[in-house]
Amino acid sequence: MPRSRVRTSSAWLVAGLLSTTGWLAGCGGQAPTGPSHSTRQPAPKDGHDPAAGPRLQDPPELVSRKGLLKAAITVERRKVRVGDRQLYATTYNGTYMPPTLRVRPGDRIDLTLTNHIDEDTNLHTHGLHVSPRAPADDIFIALKYNHSYHYSYRLPLNHPTGTYWYHSHADMMSAPQVAGGESGVIIVEGLRQYLPPALRGITEHTIALKDFQVQGDSVKTHPLRIGAATNRTVNGQRNPVIGIRPGETQLWRLANIGANIYYKLHLPGTRFRVIAQDGIPVPKAYDQDTLLIAAGARFDVLVQGGRPGTTRLETLPYDTGSAGNRFPRADLATVVSGGKAMSRAALPTDFAPHEDLSDATITARKTVVFTENGPGTKFYINGRMYDPHRIDFTSILGSVEEWTIRNHAKEDHSFHIHTNDFQLMSINGKPHDPSHGWYDTINVPALGEAVIRIHYTDFTGRTVLHCHILNHEDMGMMAVLDIVGPHQNPPAA
Repeated sequence: MPRSRVRTSSAWLVAGLLSTTGWLAGCGGQAPTGPSHSTRQPAPKDGHDPAAGPRLQDPPELVSRKGLLKAAITVERRKVRVGDRQLYATTYNGTYMPPTLRVRPGDRIDLTLTNHIDEDTNLHTHGLHVSPRAPADDIFIALKYNHSYHYSYRLPLNHPTGTYWYHSHADMMSAPQVAGGESGVIIVEGLRQYLPPALRGITEHTIALKDFQVQGDSVKTHPLRIGAATNRTVNGQRNPVIGIRPGETQLWRLANIGANIYYKLHLPGTRFRVIAQDGIPVPKAYDQDTLLIAAGARFDVLVQGGRPGTTRLETLPYDTGSAGNRFPRADLATVVSGGKAMSRAALPTDFAPHEDLSDATITARKTVVFTENGPGTKFYINGRMYDPHRIDFTSILGSVEEWTIRNHAKEDHSFHIHTNDFQLMSINGKPHDPSHGWYDTINVPALGEAVIRIHYTDFTGRTVLHCHILNHEDMGMMAVLDIVGPHQNPPAA
């Protein structure tokens, strides 16, 4: 059955430059001319207190030009602004909230990573459908102190368009490095082509969710306790102000790019119109009053301004189970609706075509079982802790497989697989709507079960699957998947 990924127009649908910081140009990022795709407006003056937070700042951007994004990223320990404090953090290019990489389907990304910290590190492009082989998304690379590595990725012409992210995937060190600051956003352009023409020029905001714990004058990296008190930020800011006019429609790119915690997003009086999940446009847009964003997950949503006034973008309390953590309610941003009202636009329902594997021929079935020891210090997939030298699963290029992920632990786990996205078929036996069924990261409930289907396309090579609660990954909950050609003899798992 041939794969029918979403294809994007070859036209550069959205052009502009969000930042002209000095190092942006130095990294080779260039933006075409044209209207900004994230119009920044001052917080409206409507007589309401917009709260004591700064105005939301979208991250600076490195933008591809003529099919190429050429960039350099340096990992270093520096004292920088984190939230409303000056703290030592593990930074990309000297900032806690590093540049967004903005590319198009078919582009090549040439990225040089230089390591100036005294630990091995590397870089993973989370969710991108690119080769897992060097020099692309090879997470088995260990980049030593004061060394550089040149990554090169080629996006397929039919690559899904939406929000992705990049972060450290160093063996046994992912959690402290991501918690320390090593994470940023990737946007694959083309989502706006599915919007009605009247909405293609709307204001866009990146809402990158990162949290940090504090130890002395530093962002805490080790040991990390998931349930400890933490400071949640949006784009590295504490409780920023987001301005919107009454009736205005905006595109928000919601991305959980922290190490461990979950978000249960809610904006009182507003429903999120979901148009993409994990960077994959949905066939039918749908409304959600709250959005559970598991560790590593993303949603692209449309929001509309309400009556003049102030509301809080909040994360609601969330309990991951008796062996897990209870995340408290917290304010994330202050949304101020004010200024000249706009006519409320009709939001799309039918959105983007995508493959449906509901009736696909299944060539193999696999089972993944998540377990952990009593103290929560060792985590297992199918009874084994991670070993990068062992192949745990083998799949054949071109095949469609059905995987059952069973969570035998008394806490939620965030399942993520590299290289290929997947269709969620059911959770705890309840069928999932195929019109919004494609993900690369899902929450598997405590003592629950998820069934997914994967179509292996385009790429062979060793890759991994794991829990994206990075403490769990680092303590063993990761396995190696080898995707082989159809004429190879796969080794026994």
